[in-house]
Amino acid sequence: MKELGLGLLLVGLISLVLPFTGMNFIFLSWIEQWGATIGWVIRAGITLLGLALWLGFKNRD
Repeated sequence: MKELGLGLLLVGLISLVLPFTGMNFIFLSWIEQWGATIGWVIRAGITLLGLALWLGFKNRD
């Protein structure tokens, strides 16, 4: 779960930065169909979910 959380965190962070450079993930392009505000909420949710999973399972072996 730690690896899944780290992956979601990285994808979320990159998806938050890419729109400012004019680029976007192809597999996250469906987010734009919901509108700008909902798109940012989904991106933030992905990032926060990844952070929660990563921190929650960080110290488990």
